[in-house]
Amino acid sequence: MSLKDKRRVVLSLKDRIAHSHNVSIAEVGALDEHRRAIIGIAMVANNRGYVEGGLSKLVDFVKTVPSVNLIDYQIELL
Repeated sequence: MSLKDKRRVVLSLKDRIAHSHNVSIAEVGALDEHRRAIIGIAMVANNRGYVEGGLSKLVDFVKTVPSVNLIDYQIELL
């Protein structure tokens, strides 16, 4: 996989998530690595349960994308 291929996959994933969920999303790490991406997602709401549920649904969605292999994730609430 070339860096160009990786960027195409990451951009597609970011677009799918941003268009179907009310979140901000960006690739935040491993920018020059060919087979790895670190993506940050932010969600703001006044209900903790809503945010937890929304982020959990996003994780479930990413796990179903065939071109993506989710290795690890963290959910942090502030």
